[in-house]
Amino acid sequence: MKPVRSLSFFISTLALLPTPWALAEALPPAVQAIEARGAKVVGSFDAPGGLKGYAARYNGQGIALYLTPDGDHVVIGSLLDAAGEDLTKAPLEKLVYEPMSSEMWQRLESSTWIADGAAEAPRVIYMFSDPNCPFCNMFWKQARPWVEAGDVQLRHVMVGMLRPDSAGKSAALLAAKDPEAALNEHEAAGKASTLKPIERIAPELNEQLEANLILMGEMGASATPAIYYLDEQGRLQQHQGAPRPEALNGIMGPLSKR
Repeated sequence: MKPVRSLSFFISTLALLPTPWALAEALPPAVQAIEARGAKVVGSFDAPGGLKGYAARYNGQGIALYLTPDGDHVVIGSLLDAAGEDLTKAPLEKLVYEPMSSEMWQRLESSTWIADGAAEAPRVIYMFSDPNCPFCNMFWKQARPWVEAGDVQLRHVMVGMLRPDSAGKSAALLAAKDPEAALNEHEAAGKASTLKPIERIAPELNEQLEANLILMGEMGASATPAIYYLDEQGRLQQHQGAPRPEALNGIMGPLSKR
């Protein structure tokens, strides 16, 4: 389990993408008007035709803004050249999606989680997990071949949201002498689990669970399991719910033959 950051750490980092470049470059009024509607400009880039490009983040997605040469108008969308090539994709990938993936991954690493599997596993997968979630249990079972082969380490970011005793059960797992063993015993038992919830959760544990729940919302998830992993390009990917069998290989990676 990773060292715990305080709840104030998560509150102070709700704006996922810092924009230090903006301190040295004042945004034109037309671009400021887009920010006033909820977008967050995170960088600028050169564009053809006398346009000035700006990369922004809006509702978790990257958008491109193109300032016209007169400086008074902004066009939002993709810019194509005469061959039909999208000139917007590369700037958004560099200025929005790569930094966003990196920062979200760092936030997952800094959350409170229980490891399941070898620390040296080549692939790490985070999942927001509720002890009362049957689909979390389903994914735990699906992942056994990869975890037992040493190919994947699952990191359960514990939350308590499904039932009144969910938080108490998550706290019990986090407070266990061996959290990984306690988690695996609970999941292996399924509906027959005898895990007893903590009735009075210590303030520190309660803070950890609240921080995880805040992070879950910030990452765009509303139900468990919410699964996060890095694809072959290092881009953060999300999968909601227990994966279908045909989706497992893409999430878990290759299974070694041992």
